[in-house]
Amino acid sequence: MAKGGSGMSDLFEIIHGTRAMRRLKPDPVPDELILRILRAGTAAANGGNTQRWRFLVLKDPARKRAVQAWYKRAYDEVIGPRYANSPPPPGADAAKYARQHRAVEYLTEHFHEAPVWIVACLLEEKPTRWSGASIYPAVQNMLLAARALGLGSTLTTRHLLFEAEAEAALGLPPGVHSYAILPIGWPMGKFGPVGRGPLDEITYLDNWGEPWQAAREG
Repeated sequence: MAKGGSGMSDLFEIIHGTRAMRRLKPDPVPDELILRILRAGTAAANGGNTQRWRFLVLKDPARKRAVQAWYKRAYDEVIGPRYANSPPPPGADAAKYARQHRAVEYLTEHFHEAPVWIVACLLEEKPTRWSGASIYPAVQNMLLAARALGLGSTLTTRHLLFEAEAEAALGLPPGVHSYAILPIGWPMGKFGPVGRGPLDEITYLDNWGEPWQAAREG
């Protein structure tokens, strides 16, 4: 058992089992569960504790379909060709990458059918490079909370390839910018471990390029 009790062990199991779930059932999700996810989001750190985040819970089919049109165009023009011409990422072989591609295609076609979206936004006139520090921790908290509740989701920002059009379809007013959409629903498949490359290949100690593990062992 991890120090601190079984709860700590459960946290790490959730972290390592929170993978993108892109095939979601259209079945309704109780508002009580969405409320728990939102509360988990607002427990996250944010710059200066200014809490300039805003969360649009979207269920309206017409509005979701309007956004999905831009989401699909982004796939057709950018994301799809990228998948077709890119090698598998670290931790995935060609077969796994092909399954991921099919799941991305599925989400593209059925994005609007996810019963609930949470659109993570910030109140700001001019987004900056560090703006994400005040919203993405909340997004990750919500993803972990969804996983803990048995719900599937994924962090997607593809709509930002057509930012003005998609945000108009979302009905966002001036001075509000979206940073992610989380489609939430009951997963069609099973949860499982995330696939990632070796930690030693991406972690350095003190000097860039000096492997952390090799330095420790030396």
